[in-house]
Amino acid sequence: MKLSVLVPVFDEASTVLAALGRILGVAYPCEVEVVLVDDGSTDGTRELLAGVADPRLRVVHHPVNRGKGAAIRTAAEHATGDYMIIVDADLEYHPEEVPSLLAPVLAGEAEVVYGTRTFGSHTAYSFWYVVGNKTVTMAANVLFDCWISDLETCFKLMPLALYRELDVQAQGFGMEAEVTAKILARGVRPFEVPITYQARSREEGKKLTWKDGVEALWILGRERSRGKRLTAGRPLPR
Repeated sequence: MKLSVLVPVFDEASTVLAALGRILGVAYPCEVEVVLVDDGSTDGTRELLAGVADPRLRVVHHPVNRGKGAAIRTAAEHATGDYMIIVDADLEYHPEEVPSLLAPVLAGEAEVVYGTRTFGSHTAYSFWYVVGNKTVTMAANVLFDCWISDLETCFKLMPLALYRELDVQAQGFGMEAEVTAKILARGVRPFEVPITYQARSREEGKKLTWKDGVEALWILGRERSRGKRLTAGRPLPR
């Protein structure tokens, strides 16, 4: 199996080299490639990336910022792996834990794996951030009659062909809700693996806002409505 690690980057000059070093330094149990999309950074990130040389790394540039969803879509288009996982370059997640998400796939126990976070006082920068995440996740559980723990997690591992098939259209952070909604609508229930998490503060570069939470709720409702219409007309794809 070959794993494509998709890395969206926007103005992460302070962390991108450390993040790449950790991603490339992991002892993966399979062949790996890293596809990094610089999403129109203007803080020197682009120049830093020019100095990184590793045969497993491929860097693609967006001339202007288009959003996380657009960056992942571009990365998926350039990827050549059998499976893919998204890893942000902000060091909130630990790349060293990616093999733990691969384990159930390699064991034949799962096709889609989510790394789920446990929020605590030292891992979440605000009360409202955690409440927002739990609200969006609960909405998905109610709408799709399931029980997942962390819709907004960055660590989503699945077959690359499946991600392309989902045809995610959200340009920004709404892609997290769209991916999950489309997977749940197909009857797929992600295998969940606990992961380590350390949230950044707004001052440290946290970009997610309450508007993204509202958009996520809207996307969940839209995809649930579409799923009902598809079910009424014909069986949903796998």
